Amino acid sequence: MSAVLALALLGGAPAMAVIDERTVMRREPNPHGAIGMSTAYRISDAAPQPRAMEFRRRVLDRGAAIGVHPIAHDEVYHVLDGEGEVESDGQRAMLRAGMTAYLYKGAAVGIRQVGEKPLSLIVAYPNSQ
Repeated sequence: MSAVLALALLGGAPAMAVIDERTVMRREPNPHGAIGMSTAYRISDAAPQPRAMEFRRRVLDRGAAIGVHPIAHDEVYHVLDGEGEVESDGQRAMLRAGMTAYLYKGAAVGIRQVGEKPLSLIVAYPNSQ
């Protein structure tokens, strides 16, 4: 029996989980409105439970967006490449590589790709389980 499986059966967490994003990559419409297409990397989905956070990478195609939606937790958008316009409760700000938007519980938030290159970002938030 593997150590990860043994800990999972006992209700404990493993020491770590190492995930290659290529193993969790898939093409799909964007969440919250299906505005264009993106490549989604659901990294934390591959981490065994119990886990307290979601950690994902998403690359929005040109013209694509994660539609404005209410959040029930704080959420972080960190831009790896490209440019985007983030919205939170009607306020908008431009983001580019190296910039992060910290979004607060209760806000209506979204982000859209702008510019020539696809928008690559990390999205992190607490796990609701």
